[in-house]
Amino acid sequence: MIDRFLTGIANAHGFLAKLWVLARPYWFTHERSTIRLGGLVFTIKEAWIGRAVLALIISLSVLLVYLSKLINSWYARFYNAMQERNADVFWTELKVFAVLATLFVITAVYRTWLTQLLTIRWRRWLSEVYFRDWLADRTYYHMELTRQGADNPEQRIEQDCFNFTKQTLSLTLELILQVMTLVTFAVVLWNLSSDLVLPVFGGLAVPGFLMWVALAYALIGSLATYFVGRPLVRVNFMLERYNADFRYRMTRIRENAESIALYRGERDEGRGLEAAFARVYGTWWANMKYTKRLSWLTNGYRQAVVVLPIVLVAPSYFAGRIAFGVLQQTLDAFDQVQKALSWFVEFYTQLAEWKAVVDRLTGFSEAMVAAKEAAAQTAFVASPPLPRQLTLDVDVTVQQGESIALVGPSGSGKTTLFRVLAGLWPFGRGRVSLPKDARILFLPQKPYLPIGTLEEALSYPDTAGLHTNEACREVLEACAMEHLVPRLDETANWSLVLSGGEQQRLAFARALLYRPDWLFLDEASSALDAPTERRMYELLRQRLPGATVISIAHKPEVVALHRRSVVIDPASHRLTAGEATAG
Repeated sequence: MIDRFLTGIANAHGFLAKLWVLARPYWFTHERSTIRLGGLVFTIKEAWIGRAVLALIISLSVLLVYLSKLINSWYARFYNAMQERNADVFWTELKVFAVLATLFVITAVYRTWLTQLLTIRWRRWLSEVYFRDWLADRTYYHMELTRQGADNPEQRIEQDCFNFTKQTLSLTLELILQVMTLVTFAVVLWNLSSDLVLPVFGGLAVPGFLMWVALAYALIGSLATYFVGRPLVRVNFMLERYNADFRYRMTRIRENAESIALYRGERDEGRGLEAAFARVYGTWWANMKYTKRLSWLTNGYRQAVVVLPIVLVAPSYFAGRIAFGVLQQTLDAFDQVQKALSWFVEFYTQLAEWKAVVDRLTGFSEAMVAAKEAAAQTAFVASPPLPRQLTLDVDVTVQQGESIALVGPSGSGKTTLFRVLAGLWPFGRGRVSLPKDARILFLPQKPYLPIGTLEEALSYPDTAGLHTNEACREVLEACAMEHLVPRLDETANWSLVLSGGEQQRLAFARALLYRPDWLFLDEASSALDAPTERRMYELLRQRLPGATVISIAHKPEVVALHRRSVVIDPASHRLTAGEATAG
């Protein structure tokens, strides 16, 4: 047991280090935010806003403790008045209580409101930090490619960032409140204990003995809670992961609804969902088992403490050493001290969830760093996560304005070469030089269409509004998509609305709008019929005469649309110049 306890201390130290790394940046950030007070607008460092709100919350916590102390003193006066049947004091004290209760409610409400305000501000800042890092330098891609990825990054950014900020603030502020409560009421309880005696040895007087009882009771309860509830940390971590996996599978079905429907793959998808939920189900049962054990302890702990102070104080009351009002005041003080000391017991389940969230966010941060480091290395040879390695002997010079078809059988490395040119492939060794500040655009076989207006999908990766409506209308008409012009401002999931051919034509229209210096097409016209395919390439040649166009091509008709071809030899993986074409 001692070994487990020492291990727990070491783990707590590691947890606090992780917590500090995650929490510190917000409170020292130099980013500025705008706040409005009436008609005035201020630009202030976000860290100062956070600190100011935190200071207000702590100030309200101090006020809550002070009001609790006043109410504790009120107990003695009120119940003594009842015992003495003093109606005047009774009604006066009711008025006093009304004032104290009103102030307490107002303070508690605004403390909660300010905590929520600070939670959402911190969450917004933290979420932006994480998704900026995730998107920077194509980290999201390298995490998946190098298998450095933490599971379900979208869940970690959306849910874990929220849970981290919410739980960090609620648990920390509650701890601060309970520490202040303990300091305040420990003095009260100690002083009240001076008039109490134990019903042993003819009436034994122990200075502050109720304080010692509360301390011992809370210590025993905290240790028992730690050992009983410890497995919940790991179980909560896995439960979050399996829930996210289950949710992600359903998202995949929604995103690929048409393909699954065409394959009639509902049965297989159903089996996959059943297997994913089986993991959720099994882990939930484990959660139930450990939660039940913890509930036995915590509920028994709460029930026993209801009667414990009464049993200890009753002999002194019956002996006439204390008045009824002092009895009530003592019970309230004991309750305040015991609750403060029992913070660990009462919040252990939330603490277990909190630790799981901190571990998940820390793992996500470490995965992003590892992926960036792997992508940044240039003078190394690394094995890709594939059953075999592919060696390409590449030494090609491409002049500006050329149109080149990259030809070779499937698996010869054409797409891999495109990934190298795009800076997406971190495995290998060599040098790729592109003109500095050149505008580069890649058109994959399946275009990416962001959810939003059609204008946003057409303008991507440029910002919507950068191009005029007239320019958008003109390129759509040029690509035989004039029927979509009235829908430019319509918001939809366009990857589900448009057919495969329409999506590819929209990608060509996007290229005309973007006007790249270098354009790479990875079978970007595979869903088009031959006349439309020829028309798209003619548009590129006519409207982007200075652009260098490099296409992966399988069909001779596509190769013929380029000025020359480069062939990847399937045996040697060398690139050799092919015959000049009519293009």
